Amino acid sequence: MSSPSEKSAKLPFVVYLLGVGAFLMGTTEFIIAGILPEIASDLGVSVARAGLLITAFAIGMIVGAPVMGLATLRLPRRSTLVLALGVFAAGHVIAALSSSFTVVFAARVLSALATGAFWAVASVVATAAAGPAASSRAMGVMVSGAALATVVGVPVGTWAGQAVGWRGTFWALTVLAVLAAVLIGRFVPADGQRATASVRSEFAALRQGRLWLSMSATALITGGAMAAFSYITPLLTERAGISETAVPLVLIGYGVGALAGTNLGGRLGDRKPLTTVTAAAISAALILLLLIPLSRMAVPTIVLVVLLGLAGMSVPPVVTSLAVRFAGNAPTLAAALAVSSFNTGIALGSWIAGSALDSSLGLTGPALVGAVMVTLGLAPLAALGAIRATHTPEAPTTTPGVELPQADMRHATL
Repeated sequence: MSSPSEKSAKLPFVVYLLGVGAFLMGTTEFIIAGILPEIASDLGVSVARAGLLITAFAIGMIVGAPVMGLATLRLPRRSTLVLALGVFAAGHVIAALSSSFTVVFAARVLSALATGAFWAVASVVATAAAGPAASSRAMGVMVSGAALATVVGVPVGTWAGQAVGWRGTFWALTVLAVLAAVLIGRFVPADGQRATASVRSEFAALRQGRLWLSMSATALITGGAMAAFSYITPLLTERAGISETAVPLVLIGYGVGALAGTNLGGRLGDRKPLTTVTAAAISAALILLLLIPLSRMAVPTIVLVVLLGLAGMSVPPVVTSLAVRFAGNAPTLAAALAVSSFNTGIALGSWIAGSALDSSLGLTGPALVGAVMVTLGLAPLAALGAIRATHTPEAPTTTPGVELPQADMRHATL
Protein backbone atom coordinates (compact mmCIF):
# COMPACT_ATOMS: atom_id res chain seq x y z
CA MET A 1 0.00 0.00 0.00
CA SER A 2 1.28 3.49 -0.82
CA SER A 3 2.39 5.56 2.11
CA PRO A 4 0.83 8.97 2.83
CA SER A 5 4.02 10.63 1.67
CA GLU A 6 3.75 8.89 -1.70
CA LYS A 7 0.18 10.01 -2.19
CA SER A 8 1.00 13.62 -1.25
CA ALA A 9 4.22 13.80 -3.26
CA LYS A 10 4.44 16.64 -5.72
CA LEU A 11 3.87 15.84 -9.36
CA PRO A 12 6.77 16.36 -11.77
CA PHE A 13 7.06 19.84 -13.29
CA VAL A 14 6.48 18.40 -16.76
CA VAL A 15 2.90 17.49 -15.81
CA TYR A 16 2.08 21.12 -15.10
CA LEU A 17 3.84 22.16 -18.28
CA LEU A 18 1.63 19.80 -20.27
CA GLY A 19 -1.33 21.36 -18.47
CA VAL A 20 -0.31 24.70 -20.01
CA GLY A 21 -0.45 23.08 -23.43
CA ALA A 22 -3.89 21.70 -22.59
CA PHE A 23 -4.94 25.24 -21.60
CA LEU A 24 -4.06 26.50 -25.08
CA MET A 25 -5.87 23.59 -26.73
CA GLY A 26 -8.97 24.16 -24.61
CA THR A 27 -8.95 27.90 -25.28
CA THR A 28 -8.82 27.50 -29.04
CA GLU A 29 -11.55 24.83 -28.99
CA PHE A 30 -14.04 26.94 -27.02
CA ILE A 31 -13.06 30.49 -28.06
CA ILE A 32 -14.95 30.37 -31.36
CA ALA A 33 -18.29 30.54 -29.54
CA GLY A 34 -17.25 33.83 -27.95
CA ILE A 35 -16.06 35.54 -31.16
CA LEU A 36 -18.45 33.94 -33.64
CA PRO A 37 -20.21 37.18 -34.66
CA GLU A 38 -16.87 38.90 -35.33
CA ILE A 39 -15.64 36.01 -37.48
CA ALA A 40 -18.91 35.82 -39.42
CA SER A 41 -18.91 39.56 -40.13
CA ASP A 42 -15.24 39.65 -41.16
CA LEU A 43 -15.45 36.63 -43.47
CA GLY A 44 -18.81 37.65 -44.93
CA VAL A 45 -20.76 34.56 -43.89
CA SER A 46 -23.77 33.97 -41.66
CA VAL A 47 -23.32 33.20 -37.97
CA ALA A 48 -24.79 29.74 -38.59
CA ARG A 49 -22.22 29.06 -41.30
CA ALA A 50 -19.41 30.39 -39.13
CA GLY A 51 -20.59 27.95 -36.47
CA LEU A 52 -19.31 25.15 -38.70
CA LEU A 53 -15.86 26.10 -37.43
CA ILE A 54 -16.88 24.56 -34.11
CA THR A 55 -18.02 21.38 -35.85
CA ALA A 56 -14.79 21.29 -37.86
CA PHE A 57 -12.71 21.31 -34.71
CA ALA A 58 -14.79 18.61 -33.03
CA ILE A 59 -14.51 16.30 -36.05
CA GLY A 60 -10.80 17.01 -36.31
CA MET A 61 -10.36 16.02 -32.67
CA ILE A 62 -12.38 12.82 -33.00
CA VAL A 63 -10.43 11.67 -36.05
CA GLY A 64 -7.13 13.36 -35.29
CA ALA A 65 -6.38 11.85 -31.89
CA PRO A 66 -6.15 8.19 -33.02
CA VAL A 67 -4.90 8.88 -36.55
CA MET A 68 -2.13 11.25 -35.48
CA GLY A 69 -1.32 9.08 -32.48
CA LEU A 70 -0.56 6.20 -34.85
CA ALA A 71 1.14 8.39 -37.46
CA THR A 72 3.67 9.61 -34.87
CA LEU A 73 4.00 6.28 -33.11
CA ARG A 74 7.71 5.80 -33.79
CA LEU A 75 8.68 9.41 -33.14
CA PRO A 76 10.10 10.39 -29.75
CA ARG A 77 7.24 11.71 -27.66
CA ARG A 78 8.98 14.99 -26.95
CA SER A 79 9.41 15.59 -30.68
CA THR A 80 5.75 14.73 -31.28
CA LEU A 81 4.58 17.25 -28.67
CA VAL A 82 6.76 20.02 -30.10
CA LEU A 83 5.64 19.16 -33.64
CA ALA A 84 1.98 19.19 -32.59
CA LEU A 85 2.34 22.64 -31.04
CA GLY A 86 4.14 23.83 -34.18
CA VAL A 87 1.33 22.62 -36.44
CA PHE A 88 -1.19 24.09 -33.99
CA ALA A 89 0.53 27.47 -34.29
CA ALA A 90 0.72 27.17 -38.10
CA GLY A 91 -3.04 26.54 -38.27
CA HIS A 92 -3.71 29.75 -36.38
CA VAL A 93 -1.31 31.73 -38.58
CA ILE A 94 -3.05 30.47 -41.73
CA ALA A 95 -6.45 31.40 -40.32
CA ALA A 96 -5.31 34.83 -39.15
CA LEU A 97 -3.87 35.69 -42.58
CA SER A 98 -6.83 34.45 -44.65
CA SER A 99 -10.01 36.20 -45.74
CA SER A 100 -11.53 32.97 -47.10
CA PHE A 101 -13.96 31.01 -44.95
CA THR A 102 -12.91 27.78 -46.68
CA VAL A 103 -9.26 28.36 -45.79
CA VAL A 104 -10.13 29.23 -42.20
CA PHE A 105 -12.27 26.08 -42.02
CA ALA A 106 -9.33 23.98 -43.26
CA ALA A 107 -7.00 25.71 -40.80
CA ARG A 108 -9.34 24.80 -37.95
CA VAL A 109 -9.26 21.14 -39.00
CA LEU A 110 -5.44 21.31 -39.12
CA SER A 111 -5.31 22.80 -35.61
CA ALA A 112 -7.72 20.13 -34.37
CA LEU A 113 -5.54 17.35 -35.79
CA ALA A 114 -2.57 18.81 -33.94
CA THR A 115 -4.65 19.11 -30.78
CA GLY A 116 -5.66 15.45 -31.01
CA ALA A 117 -2.04 14.39 -31.42
CA PHE A 118 -0.98 16.55 -28.46
CA TRP A 119 -3.66 15.15 -26.14
CA ALA A 120 -2.92 11.54 -27.10
CA VAL A 121 0.83 11.78 -26.49
CA ALA A 122 0.68 14.21 -23.57
CA SER A 123 -1.67 11.83 -21.72
CA VAL A 124 0.92 9.06 -21.96
CA VAL A 125 3.81 11.36 -21.00
CA ALA A 126 1.96 12.81 -18.01
CA THR A 127 0.87 9.45 -16.57
CA ALA A 128 4.33 7.96 -17.15
CA ALA A 129 6.06 10.90 -15.46
CA ALA A 130 3.73 10.72 -12.44
CA GLY A 131 3.86 6.94 -12.09
CA PRO A 132 0.95 4.50 -11.64
CA ALA A 133 0.15 5.65 -8.10
CA ALA A 134 -0.50 9.23 -9.25
CA SER A 135 -1.58 8.79 -12.88
CA SER A 136 -5.16 9.98 -12.36
CA ARG A 137 -3.93 13.01 -10.43
CA ALA A 138 -1.58 13.84 -13.30
CA MET A 139 -4.44 13.59 -15.77
CA GLY A 140 -6.48 15.77 -13.44
CA VAL A 141 -3.85 18.49 -13.72
CA MET A 142 -3.78 18.19 -17.50
CA VAL A 143 -7.54 18.29 -17.88
CA SER A 144 -7.55 21.21 -15.44
CA GLY A 145 -5.67 23.14 -18.09
CA ALA A 146 -8.60 22.72 -20.45
CA ALA A 147 -11.05 23.57 -17.66
CA LEU A 148 -9.05 26.69 -16.81
CA ALA A 149 -9.49 27.72 -20.42
CA THR A 150 -13.22 28.15 -19.80
CA VAL A 151 -12.53 30.30 -16.73
CA VAL A 152 -9.68 32.47 -18.06
CA GLY A 153 -8.74 31.71 -21.66
CA VAL A 154 -12.16 32.02 -23.27
CA PRO A 155 -13.32 35.18 -21.44
CA VAL A 156 -9.97 36.95 -22.03
CA GLY A 157 -9.83 35.74 -25.63
CA THR A 158 -13.41 36.88 -26.23
CA TRP A 159 -12.65 40.30 -24.80
CA ALA A 160 -9.52 40.57 -26.96
CA GLY A 161 -11.43 39.44 -30.04
CA GLN A 162 -14.07 42.10 -29.47
CA ALA A 163 -11.43 44.77 -28.80
CA VAL A 164 -8.87 44.11 -31.55
CA GLY A 165 -10.62 41.59 -33.80
CA TRP A 166 -10.67 37.79 -33.86
CA ARG A 167 -7.37 37.69 -35.76
CA GLY A 168 -5.65 39.27 -32.77
CA THR A 169 -6.85 36.40 -30.59
CA PHE A 170 -5.49 33.90 -33.10
CA TRP A 171 -2.09 35.66 -33.21
CA ALA A 172 -1.93 35.59 -29.41
CA LEU A 173 -2.61 31.84 -29.40
CA THR A 174 0.14 31.41 -32.00
CA VAL A 175 2.72 33.17 -29.84
CA LEU A 176 1.71 31.23 -26.74
CA ALA A 177 1.90 27.91 -28.65
CA VAL A 178 5.44 28.68 -29.82
CA LEU A 179 6.49 29.53 -26.26
CA ALA A 180 4.91 26.29 -24.99
CA ALA A 181 6.75 24.32 -27.69
CA VAL A 182 10.08 25.82 -26.59
CA LEU A 183 9.43 24.99 -22.92
CA ILE A 184 8.24 21.45 -23.66
CA GLY A 185 11.27 20.89 -25.88
CA ARG A 186 13.43 22.00 -22.99
CA PHE A 187 11.85 20.19 -20.03
CA VAL A 188 10.11 17.03 -21.31
CA PRO A 189 12.57 14.14 -20.87
CA ALA A 190 13.86 12.55 -24.04
CA ASP A 191 12.64 8.99 -24.59
CA GLY A 192 14.69 8.23 -27.66
CA GLN A 193 13.49 6.54 -30.83
CA ARG A 194 10.56 4.26 -30.01
CA ALA A 195 11.71 1.40 -32.16
CA THR A 196 9.70 -1.15 -30.22
CA ALA A 197 6.40 0.64 -30.87
CA SER A 198 4.24 -0.89 -33.55
CA VAL A 199 0.80 -0.40 -34.97
CA ARG A 200 0.11 -4.11 -34.39
CA SER A 201 0.78 -3.87 -30.63
CA GLU A 202 -1.33 -0.73 -30.36
CA PHE A 203 -4.29 -2.43 -32.06
CA ALA A 204 -3.75 -5.59 -30.02
CA ALA A 205 -4.29 -3.56 -26.86
CA LEU A 206 -7.75 -2.63 -28.16
CA ARG A 207 -8.94 -6.23 -27.89
CA GLN A 208 -9.67 -5.75 -24.21
CA GLY A 209 -13.34 -5.34 -23.50
CA ARG A 210 -12.69 -3.28 -20.38
CA LEU A 211 -11.01 -0.61 -22.50
CA TRP A 212 -14.15 -0.21 -24.62
CA LEU A 213 -16.35 -0.25 -21.54
CA SER A 214 -14.37 2.63 -20.02
CA MET A 215 -14.56 4.64 -23.24
CA SER A 216 -18.30 3.99 -23.55
CA ALA A 217 -18.75 5.33 -20.03
CA THR A 218 -16.73 8.43 -20.95
CA ALA A 219 -18.79 9.14 -24.07
CA LEU A 220 -22.12 8.73 -22.30
CA ILE A 221 -21.33 10.54 -19.06
CA THR A 222 -19.38 13.50 -20.42
CA GLY A 223 -21.63 13.65 -23.48
CA GLY A 224 -24.69 13.82 -21.26
CA ALA A 225 -23.25 16.57 -19.08
CA MET A 226 -22.14 18.60 -22.10
CA ALA A 227 -25.48 18.04 -23.86
CA ALA A 228 -27.15 20.14 -21.20
CA PHE A 229 -24.30 22.65 -20.96
CA SER A 230 -24.28 23.27 -24.73
CA TYR A 231 -27.76 24.79 -24.47
CA ILE A 232 -27.52 26.25 -20.99
CA THR A 233 -27.73 29.90 -22.10
CA PRO A 234 -31.38 29.83 -23.26
CA LEU A 235 -32.28 27.92 -20.09
CA LEU A 236 -30.63 30.62 -17.98
CA THR A 237 -32.17 33.59 -19.78
CA GLU A 238 -35.59 32.37 -20.87
CA ARG A 239 -36.52 30.05 -18.01
CA ALA A 240 -34.46 31.09 -14.98
CA GLY A 241 -34.82 34.80 -15.79
CA ILE A 242 -31.09 35.56 -15.60
CA SER A 243 -30.00 38.61 -17.60
CA GLU A 244 -27.77 38.09 -20.64
CA THR A 245 -25.04 40.23 -19.07
CA ALA A 246 -24.88 37.84 -16.10
CA VAL A 247 -24.64 34.68 -18.23
CA PRO A 248 -20.82 34.90 -18.66
CA LEU A 249 -20.48 34.97 -14.88
CA VAL A 250 -22.56 31.80 -14.59
CA LEU A 251 -20.41 30.16 -17.25
CA ILE A 252 -17.29 31.15 -15.34
CA GLY A 253 -18.90 29.49 -12.31
CA TYR A 254 -19.29 26.33 -14.38
CA GLY A 255 -15.62 26.60 -15.32
CA VAL A 256 -14.59 26.94 -11.69
CA GLY A 257 -16.65 23.85 -10.87
CA ALA A 258 -15.05 21.98 -13.76
CA LEU A 259 -11.58 23.02 -12.59
CA ALA A 260 -12.31 21.71 -9.10
CA GLY A 261 -13.86 18.54 -10.54
CA THR A 262 -10.84 17.60 -12.64
CA ASN A 263 -8.51 17.94 -9.65
CA LEU A 264 -10.86 16.18 -7.23
CA GLY A 265 -11.51 13.35 -9.67
CA GLY A 266 -7.80 12.98 -10.35
CA ARG A 267 -6.92 12.78 -6.66
CA LEU A 268 -9.67 10.32 -5.73
CA GLY A 269 -9.38 8.29 -8.93
CA ASP A 270 -5.88 7.01 -8.21
CA ARG A 271 -7.20 4.95 -5.29
CA LYS A 272 -10.83 4.24 -6.18
CA PRO A 273 -11.29 4.82 -9.92
CA LEU A 274 -14.63 3.11 -10.51
CA THR A 275 -16.10 4.38 -7.25
CA THR A 276 -15.05 7.92 -8.17
CA VAL A 277 -16.50 7.79 -11.69
CA THR A 278 -19.71 6.10 -10.52
CA ALA A 279 -20.26 8.69 -7.79
CA ALA A 280 -19.64 11.48 -10.31
CA ALA A 281 -22.09 9.95 -12.78
CA ILE A 282 -24.85 9.50 -10.21
CA SER A 283 -24.31 13.06 -9.00
CA ALA A 284 -24.42 14.45 -12.55
CA ALA A 285 -27.66 12.56 -13.32
CA LEU A 286 -29.32 13.91 -10.17
CA ILE A 287 -28.14 17.45 -10.92
CA LEU A 288 -29.56 17.29 -14.44
CA LEU A 289 -32.88 15.93 -13.19
CA LEU A 290 -33.09 18.68 -10.56
CA LEU A 291 -32.45 21.29 -13.25
CA ILE A 292 -35.78 20.47 -14.86
CA PRO A 293 -38.08 21.61 -12.01
CA LEU A 294 -35.68 24.08 -10.33
CA SER A 295 -34.60 25.99 -13.45
CA ARG A 296 -37.47 28.44 -12.95
CA MET A 297 -35.50 29.88 -10.02
CA ALA A 298 -32.24 31.75 -10.64
CA VAL A 299 -30.21 30.89 -7.54
CA PRO A 300 -30.82 27.10 -7.53
CA THR A 301 -30.10 27.04 -11.28
CA ILE A 302 -26.75 28.79 -10.85
CA VAL A 303 -25.77 26.42 -8.04
CA LEU A 304 -26.72 23.38 -10.13
CA VAL A 305 -24.74 24.64 -13.14
CA VAL A 306 -21.60 24.98 -11.00
CA LEU A 307 -22.18 21.50 -9.52
CA LEU A 308 -22.65 20.10 -13.03
CA GLY A 309 -19.16 21.31 -13.92
CA LEU A 310 -17.81 19.71 -10.75
CA ALA A 311 -19.47 16.31 -11.32
CA GLY A 312 -19.21 16.09 -15.11
CA MET A 313 -15.54 17.00 -15.38
CA SER A 314 -14.47 14.59 -12.61
CA VAL A 315 -14.74 11.74 -15.12
CA PRO A 316 -12.23 12.41 -17.98
CA PRO A 317 -8.97 12.31 -15.97
CA VAL A 318 -9.90 9.05 -14.25
CA VAL A 319 -11.07 7.23 -17.38
CA THR A 320 -8.13 8.42 -19.49
CA SER A 321 -5.77 7.16 -16.80
CA LEU A 322 -7.58 3.80 -16.78
CA ALA A 323 -7.35 3.59 -20.59
CA VAL A 324 -3.57 4.03 -20.42
CA ARG A 325 -3.34 1.39 -17.67
CA PHE A 326 -5.52 -1.10 -19.49
CA ALA A 327 -3.47 -0.73 -22.68
CA GLY A 328 -0.28 -1.86 -20.92
CA ASN A 329 2.76 -1.40 -23.16
CA ALA A 330 0.76 0.07 -26.07
CA PRO A 331 -0.92 3.12 -24.50
CA THR A 332 -0.81 5.74 -27.27
CA LEU A 333 -3.81 4.61 -29.32
CA ALA A 334 -5.82 3.89 -26.16
CA ALA A 335 -5.17 7.42 -24.86
CA ALA A 336 -6.08 8.83 -28.26
CA LEU A 337 -9.35 6.91 -28.37
CA ALA A 338 -10.17 8.13 -24.86
CA VAL A 339 -9.86 11.69 -26.21
CA SER A 340 -12.02 10.74 -29.21
CA SER A 341 -14.67 9.14 -27.00
CA PHE A 342 -14.89 12.34 -24.97
CA ASN A 343 -15.43 14.44 -28.10
CA THR A 344 -17.76 11.87 -29.67
CA GLY A 345 -19.93 12.02 -26.59
CA ILE A 346 -20.02 15.82 -26.79
CA ALA A 347 -20.92 15.80 -30.49
CA LEU A 348 -23.62 13.13 -30.09
CA GLY A 349 -25.05 14.62 -26.92
CA SER A 350 -25.20 18.14 -28.35
CA TRP A 351 -26.93 16.89 -31.50
CA ILE A 352 -29.60 14.94 -29.59
CA ALA A 353 -30.06 17.80 -27.12
CA GLY A 354 -30.56 20.23 -29.99
CA SER A 355 -33.36 18.05 -31.35
CA ALA A 356 -34.91 17.86 -27.88
CA LEU A 357 -34.75 21.65 -27.57
CA ASP A 358 -36.83 21.98 -30.75
CA SER A 359 -39.33 19.35 -29.56
CA SER A 360 -42.23 19.66 -27.13
CA LEU A 361 -39.74 19.24 -24.27
CA GLY A 362 -38.50 22.75 -24.95
CA LEU A 363 -35.84 24.38 -22.78
CA THR A 364 -35.64 21.45 -20.36
CA GLY A 365 -35.13 18.92 -23.16
CA PRO A 366 -31.30 19.09 -23.11
CA ALA A 367 -31.22 18.48 -19.35
CA LEU A 368 -33.47 15.43 -19.74
CA VAL A 369 -31.34 14.09 -22.60
CA GLY A 370 -28.24 14.62 -20.47
CA ALA A 371 -29.74 12.79 -17.50
CA VAL A 372 -30.69 9.81 -19.67
CA MET A 373 -27.22 9.62 -21.25
CA VAL A 374 -25.42 9.85 -17.93
CA THR A 375 -27.68 7.17 -16.45
CA LEU A 376 -26.93 4.90 -19.42
CA GLY A 377 -23.25 5.48 -18.70
CA LEU A 378 -23.67 3.64 -15.42
CA ALA A 379 -24.16 0.37 -17.35
CA PRO A 380 -20.56 0.05 -18.64
CA LEU A 381 -19.32 1.12 -15.20
CA ALA A 382 -21.35 -1.67 -13.62
CA ALA A 383 -19.88 -4.11 -16.13
CA LEU A 384 -16.35 -2.99 -15.21
CA GLY A 385 -17.19 -3.48 -11.56
CA ALA A 386 -18.64 -6.91 -12.21
CA ILE A 387 -15.47 -8.14 -13.89
CA ARG A 388 -13.37 -6.35 -11.25
CA ALA A 389 -11.46 -4.70 -14.08
CA THR A 390 -9.25 -2.45 -12.02
CA HIS A 391 -8.35 -5.27 -9.64
CA THR A 392 -6.68 -7.30 -12.37
CA PRO A 393 -2.90 -6.94 -12.18
CA GLU A 394 -1.20 -6.22 -15.47
CA ALA A 395 1.99 -7.83 -16.64
CA PRO A 396 4.92 -5.43 -16.19
CA THR A 397 5.60 -3.42 -19.32
CA THR A 398 8.90 -2.66 -20.94
CA THR A 399 7.95 0.43 -22.87
CA PRO A 400 10.39 3.21 -21.92
CA GLY A 401 8.79 5.64 -19.50
CA VAL A 402 5.54 3.69 -19.12
CA GLU A 403 5.96 1.18 -16.36
CA LEU A 404 2.91 -0.17 -14.60
CA PRO A 405 4.05 -2.56 -11.87
CA GLN A 406 1.61 -5.19 -10.77
CA ALA A 407 1.54 -3.97 -7.21
CA ASP A 408 0.46 -0.50 -8.25
CA MET A 409 -2.33 -1.86 -10.38
CA ARG A 410 -3.70 -3.69 -7.39
CA HIS A 411 -3.98 -0.37 -5.51
CA ALA A 412 -6.67 0.76 -7.94
CA THR A 413 -9.63 -0.78 -6.17
CA LEU A 414 -13.33 -0.21 -6.38
